[in-house]
Amino acid sequence: MAGKGAKATAAKAAEKEKGKKAPASRSSRACSQEEPAPKKDVYQLFAEKVRDNKQLESRWAVMQETRVEYFRGKDFTSFIKNHPEVGEILGPDKDMEAEDIVNTLLIKNLVIRCDRVWKTVRPGKKKLSSWPAHLEIHQEQVFTENDGFYAWMFLKRRTLWQTILSFIWPVFALAVCLFPVYPYQCKIVVLYSCAGALLFIVSLLLLRAAIFGVLWVLLGKRVWFFPNINAEETTFRELVRFWPEKDEGERPKWTSRLFYATVALLVILLLRHHAPDEAARARYQKKVSNIIDDVLEWSPKLALSGMMDKHTEDNATETSNYTSHATMTTEKSTDADEDVDADETQGADDTRTRSSEA
Repeated sequence: MAGKGAKATAAKAAEKEKGKKAPASRSSRACSQEEPAPKKDVYQLFAEKVRDNKQLESRWAVMQETRVEYFRGKDFTSFIKNHPEVGEILGPDKDMEAEDIVNTLLIKNLVIRCDRVWKTVRPGKKKLSSWPAHLEIHQEQVFTENDGFYAWMFLKRRTLWQTILSFIWPVFALAVCLFPVYPYQCKIVVLYSCAGALLFIVSLLLLRAAIFGVLWVLLGKRVWFFPNINAEETTFRELVRFWPEKDEGERPKWTSRLFYATVALLVILLLRHHAPDEAARARYQKKVSNIIDDVLEWSPKLALSGMMDKHTEDNATETSNYTSHATMTTEKSTDADEDVDADETQGADDTRTRSSEA
């Protein structure tokens, strides 16, 4: 009997232990059934790192009315060979060739192969542009080094500087709208700063045009300093590049150079002949100065005082008009009364005359 009781007690203890382990096992199975946290694609990380790397040369262009950043196939191949550490992100695929990597990026829609819009050499050019400004989607989405262009298809990560600018631009717009209420000294600083910047840009454009014209007429070479200053699709680094691009066009004939030089000289002489005299320039300068002074000296206090003065003048005008109208009415009534008295007097005189005659 004692042995049977001991066995029953042991059986009950085993059942309790199973009951305690059951929730734990169910929770472990539930955890195993949960999906793991999604990891970012290694090719996405690779594409972001490559795009942020300044060693891979890239440009901006217009593709179907959208500005895209693109690179060339031969530059990507050289970049992978010279920077193997970038491929470490790919893990097992780090030893893949540049062709296989780009083909995988094409499959994952991280890049897209593009083609130049103008496929023929333009008149006056010797060869096609190395970096076309207008692109279109290529029919064959495969990698090639020869004249292959590939545009990034994902948004670039927003930098800290871009985030700061997104908050600064609304403040700047509000500051521009509040320019009329600035103090006088602030208006002077803003006016001369804007005028100086505008004068600098116009002078730079005229100077580079004059240098181009002189070198084109004398040497027959097309030399544009700051070649990208008028470009629409360019970065700030390319915009301020000073050195001109290599002249790829044919040398113009001396007859055309002589013709355009003669036309330019005639235009200069014509403008000099019809230039305004000192009196006209003085009048124009005085007129402009008055306009600028009105803008600078304007203030809300003056505007309110001007409105009050105008309101006072209107009231005074209305009062004077009412007074003059009342005076005229009184004069008219007085004249009418005098006419009535005169008529009555004349009638009485006529009656007395007729009675004396009778």
